[in-house]
Amino acid sequence: MNQAVVLKIFEFVILVFALSLHEAAHAWMASRLGDPTARMLGRLTLNPAKHVDPFGTILVPLAMLFLFPAGFLIGWAKPTPVTAQNFKNLKRDDILTTLAGPVSNLLGAVVSTLLLILLARFSVAGAEMVRELAGGIPGPGLNTGSAAVPVAIFLYLSVWLNVILAVFNLIPLPPLDGSHVLRHFLPYSALRMYDRIGLIGLLLFLFLGGPLIAIFVNPLLGFVNAVLLNFAI
Repeated sequence: MNQAVVLKIFEFVILVFALSLHEAAHAWMASRLGDPTARMLGRLTLNPAKHVDPFGTILVPLAMLFLFPAGFLIGWAKPTPVTAQNFKNLKRDDILTTLAGPVSNLLGAVVSTLLLILLARFSVAGAEMVRELAGGIPGPGLNTGSAAVPVAIFLYLSVWLNVILAVFNLIPLPPLDGSHVLRHFLPYSALRMYDRIGLIGLLLFLFLGGPLIAIFVNPLLGFVNAVLLNFAI
């Protein structure tokens, strides 16, 4: 199979599981704060089947991968149901539940980074691949005979995609997580106009917002690359 296609498959698989982690984190935090709705509906799980949205999890990412390459990849899953009336402190608990999703993706990126460090420490091929990935050096490809190479690529893509998802979801554009936080600070008169931005604004952003995402993603990835290069020696 063509290596470019294999990498796109890697990206798609990682995205699906990163989205599942994101929604499960929403469900977990809501449950911890007194709202069992998502947990009772089976959403407190990493099983992608419970979170997949045909449009946001399947069609949009595949289109971005194979039809309209945008230089980054994002998507979304089925929104985690939350009954805000179950929260003791509506504003605080709703914000914490909302932020749990992006935070889970940042933690996913941290875990993937730590695994890359371990791989670099205990595998010569892994260390070489990590140096090439973190240094932006073209690698030898997947057909190297060492299992450490595809594992390193998979983990590095996991860092990249989890960081992108965290940043993307914090953008205050309905219906992203950032908009749920911002809503608590807007006057009632502005909410109706704000909500009208909706899905059309989001779809436009998917294909035009790459430079904005890069402003925040690139410094984070630059820091990760510096850490990896320090350990992959």
